[in-house]
Amino acid sequence: MAQRNARKRATSRKSSSRSKRSQSPKRASARKPDAIRMLKDDHQRVQALFERFERTRGETQKEKVAEAICNELKVHAQLEEELFYPAARKAISDQDLLNEAEIEHQSAKALIAQIEGSSPANEKYDALVTVLGEYIRHHVKEEEGEMFKKVRQSELDLAGLAERMQARKRSLLGGPASRAVGRLATMLGAPATA
Repeated sequence: MAQRNARKRATSRKSSSRSKRSQSPKRASARKPDAIRMLKDDHQRVQALFERFERTRGETQKEKVAEAICNELKVHAQLEEELFYPAARKAISDQDLLNEAEIEHQSAKALIAQIEGSSPANEKYDALVTVLGEYIRHHVKEEEGEMFKKVRQSELDLAGLAERMQARKRSLLGGPASRAVGRLATMLGAPATA
């Protein structure tokens, strides 16, 4: 019986190491830069911040969370407008989808400006952040449900685009104010930006 148990353990170790080897390419590809994955990570981070805002009490904390939301969205929108959307325009034929996304960005930027020009002492402050959150959820649903699928099916070099987007994001986040917001987002429980 002891020999049988020893054989089972040896067989189990072999199959375990085989399964780890078969997972290696999958894990390696998960680390490979991908523009769509990068944008989806941003979406998740912002969604977590909106959820945090809904739970937050106290004007100072609300203002900090709203500031983090606005800064994340401004950087994200700039990456999409400067790099992702132009590349997507060349890769897919659905120009209406891209035009709509750009117009949604303009509306979101107007709400962001109102939030940044206000404070939690304003009776409409929470409503501004809530409406921005609803607007962003709608925008994300269309991007992830339609645009990203079409782009993924195209021949666009998503790894190369991700590298350019990461470099641009680093330059946008390079200032002291941006680093402070990144620390704030981390402190509030949102994953750090790439």
